[in-house]
Amino acid sequence: MAQEAAAILDIGSSRITALIARRGVNGTITVLGKGECEYSGYEDGAFYRPDELINVVFKAISAAETDANIKIRYLYIGVPGQFSVTQCKDVTMSLNKRRKVTNEDVDRLLEMGNDFGENPDYVLINTQPVYFTLGDERKMIQPVGLTASRLSGYISYMLAEKNFTDMFTRIASDLGIESVEFLSTILAEALFLFDDVVRDRYAVLVDVGYIVTDIAVARGDGIVRQFSFSLGGGHFTKDLHDVLSIRFSLAETLKRKVALNLEFSDEDTYDLNVNDRVMSLPATRVNDIVTARMSKLAKTINKCLNSCDLPPSATYCLTGGGISYINGAVDYLSKKTDRQFEIAAPDLPQMNKPHLSSALSLADMVLGAYAPSGKKSFLAKLFER
Repeated sequence: MAQEAAAILDIGSSRITALIARRGVNGTITVLGKGECEYSGYEDGAFYRPDELINVVFKAISAAETDANIKIRYLYIGVPGQFSVTQCKDVTMSLNKRRKVTNEDVDRLLEMGNDFGENPDYVLINTQPVYFTLGDERKMIQPVGLTASRLSGYISYMLAEKNFTDMFTRIASDLGIESVEFLSTILAEALFLFDDVVRDRYAVLVDVGYIVTDIAVARGDGIVRQFSFSLGGGHFTKDLHDVLSIRFSLAETLKRKVALNLEFSDEDTYDLNVNDRVMSLPATRVNDIVTARMSKLAKTINKCLNSCDLPPSATYCLTGGGISYINGAVDYLSKKTDRQFEIAAPDLPQMNKPHLSSALSLADMVLGAYAPSGKKSFLAKLFER
């Protein structure tokens, strides 16, 4: 029997995407409906035009519903990094006697660190174990079934700004959606794009969007540090627009032609078709503009990551649609940060594009590919509503 469909809303910094999906064969994701709408976006934790959000969300959701011929009643909304924080805690509990650890013990331990209910500014959206320890202090991801008299854990609590959740709860209600649940987008991406072995050695995900860059430092099943700053692919486009005095749309086209991994002479050009003529721009000058902004991005990334105690075995990946499509961007970023980056994208047929990472990661989380020990999957909870 086919699995029930689930609907997610991905809030990007330049567009909002709605997906209706279900689990396909061999654990793949089958997208039944998709809708997206560009909008003014957000920066520094605030939307440029909050008044436009209800219409943008309506357009995205309506397109997905029409595409899938399904009416969305329950919606899962991803909370971007700029509207969320991570808090990690050491939590310990006694098992009263030496015995096997159960799923219920793990649930109780995770809940013991949850003292966020009285926080007026944030609401808890995800609780994830970074690692557990038993009496011998060995770090592990799965303690269930092992014998101990004490259970401890380093637990990651993901919190969303209440202003964000209240705003989108009202929008969903105004659109006739019965119920919403909020999820951390960067957590979903880390769990989806990195396997367990990679995360156990620390994994760093840098998601460069159009206006905003989010960084997640993952270990185990949780996020230990997160960062967000307003610098993305749109800033590269604006630099080309400003310096070369060309239309913004042409600057965006030019950005996607850039090849940082090639050596150019003074005579080489990037050619753009403008109406019935060709506009030729010096390749070296264009690359200088892009690498200047890339250097600023690398410097900011390094400033964030230098505050983390990362081991040499850590994995570094770049995703998102901001710069992933610039030829040579990942190599230039690796050189400037002295960290070996690779491109990360969904490992799904015909959907292995970096700009789809956030939306498909949220869909994967909701559809229950990942469920914390002893917890019901998001979809299982949906069926109980």
